[in-house]
This record gives sequence, structure tokens and C-alpha cells, in this order.
Amino acid sequence: MRTPPSNPEEANVLVPSAVHMHGYVDCHCHISSGDFDKDIEEVIESSKKAGLLALLAVAEHAGEFDKIIELSRRFPGFIFPCLGVHPVQEVSPEQQRGASVQDLEAALPIIEKYKDQLVAIGEVGLDFTPRYVHCDADKDSQRQVLIRQAQIAKELDLPLNVHSRSAGRPTIHLLKEQGVEKALLHAFDGKPSVAMEGVKAGYFFSIPPSIIRSEQQKLVKQLPLENICLETDSPALGPEKQVRNEPKNICISAEYISKIKGVSLQTVMEVTTQNALRLFPKLKSAIRP
Repeated sequence: MRTPPSNPEEANVLVPSAVHMHGYVDCHCHISSGDFDKDIEEVIESSKKAGLLALLAVAEHAGEFDKIIELSRRFPGFIFPCLGVHPVQEVSPEQQRGASVQDLEAALPIIEKYKDQLVAIGEVGLDFTPRYVHCDADKDSQRQVLIRQAQIAKELDLPLNVHSRSAGRPTIHLLKEQGVEKALLHAFDGKPSVAMEGVKAGYFFSIPPSIIRSEQQKLVKQLPLENICLETDSPALGPEKQVRNEPKNICISAEYISKIKGVSLQTVMEVTTQNALRLFPKLKSAIRP
């Protein structure tokens, strides 16, 4: 993982900075998931051994906000909190629905309470998967929740950590309409041409380990490395279906990007980590070159 670049030209460019920047940033991870309750210490330790410098813990609903803040205090300078309302909310393990303004209202006081500790607002976005959206009113409800959270992010000068399943174009268009300048689109499932609209707007796209078995490999080919970040979305989107994903698998994303782009793993590490620092400047307190 830490071998020097094989291409001599690349080596000339990279070695000076490579000495200073050794490691990855997981820009989108559900470390507060119950899947990690029993072995969180081991999961964090193994992710550090795999080269992880920091991870962004994203929320889905107000009920886990306190847990995410607690984890960020338990692992200071490694777990960084992002609070937000996901476009899909769970009613029960068997039933899910689109987010409502009421879901956001429950979350707002807690976001206000912890606002100074946040590195981003997220996970927010749109999800137009048919089983969650039954009519235009459902889509509009999700849009209202996203618009309000985009406003909060601007007020707090924070980036957005964005979900956009089956809604790539509507999500990017809404972000642009709202004047959002700093956004990470995680596990983007839209067309590469739509993603390029996001690139023009200055947005970043994070690639999970599931890329090795995904239809989105064309996306990695087209996206400029300067707009790519790494994520695991743990415990979901791992290299194997139905197997718990962990932050340590971040290197699988990096290795795949390295292969597709024809650049060294060191280059991918260096550029994606610098991208993460540009998008999430509060990470600089923990990751100093």
C-alpha cells in the first residue's frame, strides 16, 4: 500500500509531498451503526492499520446524533461528526418512507446544539427509488428537507454530504439552484454525463469499495482525479454483497481508482486526501502535512 511510485516521472513530482501525506480519509461512513457496537475498538484499530487518517461519521436521523457526537469524542481527531436528515427514514425494520419536514424539525435543535463540532451537514439528499416515492408530493417533501439543510449548511459555512439514489440529475440541479458550492456526492449512481455537471459546479464524488462489483466503473473513468474522494459507506457498499463493510476497506477503493486511472496508489492517496482537506477544511486540525 505504501510502495513508492514505479513511474520515475511521477516519483519526481510526488516524493517531496508523499513524505508528508501518508494515509486515506473515509469521507462517508456509518460508524454509529449498530453493526459496530460490539467491536468498535477493533474496527477503528484495523482501519488505522490500513492507512486511514480520519473518517466522517454521517447520520441518517436525529435519533443517532448524540451517538455520533459521543463517538467523535471517544476517538478525537479520528472520527469527525456530520449531522443531517437522510431522504429515507425508517418506520420499522420492514418499512421505510421518504423524509418529511417533521423529521427535520426534530433534528434542528440537536444540529444547533452541536453546530460548532460539525465538519459537514449530512447525510442529506434525494432518493427517488420507487418504493419510497409514490407521488410527486413525496418528491417535493424530500426536496423541501434538502433545501432547508442546504440553507443550514450555508449559514454554518459547512459542506453537504449528499445521497442521490435514482435522483442524480434532480439532486445536482437542486444543489446548483440553491447556490451550494461545497458538496460531496457519495456513491453516485447517475450517468457520468450528469456527474460532469457536478464537476463543473466544483462538487466532489466519493467512491466506495463496492465499485469493484458496480456498474459505475465508467464514472471513475470519466471523473477527474481532482474531484474524487474515497468512502466506504460502512457497513454498506463493501466489496462483497451481504458482508459487513468496514473503514479498513478504503484501500480497495483507492486500488481500484489507481488501476482505472493508470496512476500509482500513492498518487490516489495523495490527491484524494488533499481533496478531502479542501472540501472539509476542519479535518486540517487532525491531518497536518
